[in-house]
Amino acid sequence: MLICGKHRLDLATPQVMGILNITPDSFSDGGDFFTPAQALMRARQMAAEGAAIIDVGGESTRPGAAAVPVQQELDRVIPVIEAISRELPVVISIDTSKPEVMREASRAGAGMINDVYALRKEGAMKAAREAGVAVCLMHMQGEPRTMQQAPIYHDVVAEVKEFLQERIVACTSAGIPSERLVIDPGFGFGKNLAHNLALLRNLTAFTSLDVPLLIGLSRKSMIGQILNAEVQDRLYGSLALAALGAWQGAALVRAHDVKATVQVLQVVSRIKGMN
Repeated sequence: MLICGKHRLDLATPQVMGILNITPDSFSDGGDFFTPAQALMRARQMAAEGAAIIDVGGESTRPGAAAVPVQQELDRVIPVIEAISRELPVVISIDTSKPEVMREASRAGAGMINDVYALRKEGAMKAAREAGVAVCLMHMQGEPRTMQQAPIYHDVVAEVKEFLQERIVACTSAGIPSERLVIDPGFGFGKNLAHNLALLRNLTAFTSLDVPLLIGLSRKSMIGQILNAEVQDRLYGSLALAALGAWQGAALVRAHDVKATVQVLQVVSRIKGMN
């Protein structure tokens, strides 16, 4: 059971985190849901399709994306979080690394913080602890603007696992209990295709960290490299990776295509005898 503010999320079977980017420049759906009305309509659709969490982001973390000032990010995400919180009984996640956005989003109704920096920015740990919400700790080598230029690892699985273990310890030592933590290996964040494939082949290594495992592979460039497919043609590859991840113990799958991913996870869960 994952504690997400006022919500309790049952992860006995894998669940879907639906992606809702309130940005003009995200790699897949930038600009599609940029107004609060468009975003709320999309949130309703994802909830109806079975999303347990809706992940709201106001700043793209794709390679080369421009940084967004705090107030602009707040202006993008807070009205959307408030509207979803009023209407839908889903967990809302705020995809941010800024302490100010973490605080305001949790006040507006977010029950989870999804941070690509794993609470390493100044003030983020304190903000997350005081918010009393769940936190997803992601591994990233470098920073979003330059992370894909030349990522290097000696042993990507061991190094990513060690980093996530250290962040779990840092959080629990700072007063964030493990019942509020989720980990994410960070596919595509400072990793090339070989690194991503090694992580995917060895996902079970991360289940020993004893907190829920989230994977984010939807429509990512690794699928494009394997299939020679543009973003809009990566659904089947995304579903294959979702199934492989869930089979190896992923409790949460972050996805653009919610209905299809929910159905894939239902099939995997039944085969594994989870429902």
